[in-house]
Amino acid sequence: MNNKIRLICEIEEMRLDQFVNSELEDLSRNYIQKLISEGHITVNGNINTVKKYLVKPDDVVEVQIPDPQILEITPEDIPLDIVYEDDDVLVVNKPQGMVVHPAPGNYSGTLVNALMFISERLSTINGIIRPGIVHRIDKDTSGLLMVAKNDKAHEWLAHQLKEKTTLREYIAIVNGVINNDSGVVDAPIGRSTQDRKKMAIINTGRNAVTHYEVIERFKYHTFIKLKLETGRTHQIRVHMASIGHPILGDPVYGHKSERVKHDGQALHAKKIGFIHPTTLELMIFDSEIPAYFEELLKKCKGLK
Repeated sequence: MNNKIRLICEIEEMRLDQFVNSELEDLSRNYIQKLISEGHITVNGNINTVKKYLVKPDDVVEVQIPDPQILEITPEDIPLDIVYEDDDVLVVNKPQGMVVHPAPGNYSGTLVNALMFISERLSTINGIIRPGIVHRIDKDTSGLLMVAKNDKAHEWLAHQLKEKTTLREYIAIVNGVINNDSGVVDAPIGRSTQDRKKMAIINTGRNAVTHYEVIERFKYHTFIKLKLETGRTHQIRVHMASIGHPILGDPVYGHKSERVKHDGQALHAKKIGFIHPTTLELMIFDSEIPAYFEELLKKCKGLK
């Protein structure tokens, strides 16, 4: 296994440190700048120690995470809801509240720790800190994730994500009543210039498209289904907040005062689909609505 993370620039020119920070938001800007100055980051195979260097579309940026920071990651016997598994891929139904992968200062209790316990074979492309992880969902978002058990499968699944051929369908409860039955939010997302811990709709951001459809309306909330064309950080949360309907319980982009209280956003990755890397068959997985989500639906229905 290695501890190198490979990124491909798909946006307009951006400072190297800002680009890496937008892709690896678990790493602080100061830490990224330290990696750059120490020669741990390359652009198109060349070491680059200039944090203000402008990366361009299709540039390949590789980030080498020094070994001392990842030695503490160990397998942990944490129960997981495994939906499907074979020699190439694994589909897991992540519970709300679980972080997908370790980050500096937080090396235990994550999905990766649990995966390392149940499988000795996980892809190495995203390094030791993210074995098997092809994509992710937020800590307080529940639902389905696909995991690669070898590098060939990882590259195949990552290619489908890049080409937007995977199926990713979510359900959510949003604040307010959406009048139209369906809609599309097409707005670029990038790191907020006002708050580096947030994502925002900005002109220099990466292309982001979210489709939504109303399932049921309540007096103060709307139950919706969403499909992603792209997979930007906090995409659904930012897009729905931008049209005046933030996700119920969202601590970052939501309302400070809500009629229904809940820790974490009411967002669930319900369905996922992809072409299998070996059989080339279309595989689609659907999950049950989790108990916490059902309880929130009942509360929203009961409001007078």
